[in-house]
Amino acid sequence: MIKDIYPFKHHYFKIKSYNMHYIDEGLGEPLVILHGNPSWSFLFRNLIPELSRTNRVIVPDHLGCGMSDKPQNFQYRLETHIDNLEEFLLGLDLQNINLMVHDWGGPIGLGFAIRYPERIKRLIITNTAAFTSTKIPFRISVCRTPWLGEKLVRSLNLFCKMSLRMTTVRKMPENVKKGFILPYDSYENRIAVYNFVKDIPVVPEAPSYEVLVGIEHGLWMFKDHPVAIAWGMKDWCFHEAFLKKWKQVYPQASVLPLYSAGHYLFEDEPAKITEFVKKFISN
Repeated sequence: MIKDIYPFKHHYFKIKSYNMHYIDEGLGEPLVILHGNPSWSFLFRNLIPELSRTNRVIVPDHLGCGMSDKPQNFQYRLETHIDNLEEFLLGLDLQNINLMVHDWGGPIGLGFAIRYPERIKRLIITNTAAFTSTKIPFRISVCRTPWLGEKLVRSLNLFCKMSLRMTTVRKMPENVKKGFILPYDSYENRIAVYNFVKDIPVVPEAPSYEVLVGIEHGLWMFKDHPVAIAWGMKDWCFHEAFLKKWKQVYPQASVLPLYSAGHYLFEDEPAKITEFVKKFISN
């Protein structure tokens, strides 16, 4: 059962009459952790127990993801996800935030951060991008093809299923696979998964392109902030070129390259990442 490996109390926050699910464990300075697509807060289950010994660890599921509501008539775009996160974090009135981001959590979290830089204390960046890029892997690009993409992602659930095989170096145990895919068990429940894929802003005509450009232009606000980067070096999507870009953006960053980890680096090297983050946020 999932509660055996995801044993946390469930919390819910109302956004536009919908329930955003989140984990809220521990006390102390807040550590907010943001997932991407097609994962959910389950991705961080191995970090939460140890990190919550010293910090208040808050891990939301974006609307449409995880155990959050999945409205069918909703605009699942980057700016909307940032708006949702803003409402959530301001609702909890969090200050001195240690912000940890992964995948789509990067532009969503940093989109919030540039709106409220005074609330951000430290940044922890993992296998993500919050700047423009014209390249997109073919295996993702095909899922953006009109009609075909919806069939592959929503009808056949191939995007979620393939993520169980393509995101780690170590083979996932069956119970972990079931945990990742649990919230995305129907066509309706995969609506955000598909819309995240559609919303990748590769060209200037894309609906979220200008939002991403604005985030990229705001990254300078944290040039003097403490920044840490943990990176799965065997990630075929957010590969080493993205890491090099982040090191250019934040030359002050402490960097942990993980040579035996893929995109879901928290599955491959949870102990190393936990220790790295603990040391970083305790300074």
